[in-house]
Amino acid sequence: MPQKPARFFPVSWEELHRDAKALAWRLAASGPWQGIVAVARGGLVPAHIIARELEIRLIDTVCIHSYEETEQRQPRVLKRVEGEGEGWLIVDDLVDTGRTGRIVREMLPRAHFATVYAKPEGRPVVDTFITEVSQDTWILFPWDLEPQYVQPIVARASRRGGS
Repeated sequence: MPQKPARFFPVSWEELHRDAKALAWRLAASGPWQGIVAVARGGLVPAHIIARELEIRLIDTVCIHSYEETEQRQPRVLKRVEGEGEGWLIVDDLVDTGRTGRIVREMLPRAHFATVYAKPEGRPVVDTFITEVSQDTWILFPWDLEPQYVQPIVARASRRGGS
């Protein structure tokens, strides 16, 4: 089970779009692709951006439930995709420990696996990624955030009794 996050890495919609588009640029030379298998739910947005950029019209999903908020749990496959994956592109937002990624790899062993973000433990599972973050970092995706007031740094520090 992974450790509690030591730091948070917020990603805005613009940053996610930029990083997913960079992933599409990297993948363009490896195609053409028959279609995309998005790992739901996190891979749906990056898969859409990549599908648009690479003009891929066929998109399917693999559905695996493995997180409750910031706690990773035993992965549970909710929807599978049949076949070996030859000519297909698997897209997810992030590979963390690689547990979910290994399940998808077993399902589609001949597919190309791409993620926008990768942590060291999961990195060997994917073929292509854009940004690596440390294992103890929790990525805050834009769909998990909402704008709200945050106290200035000095006010937060004085409340904790430090500077």
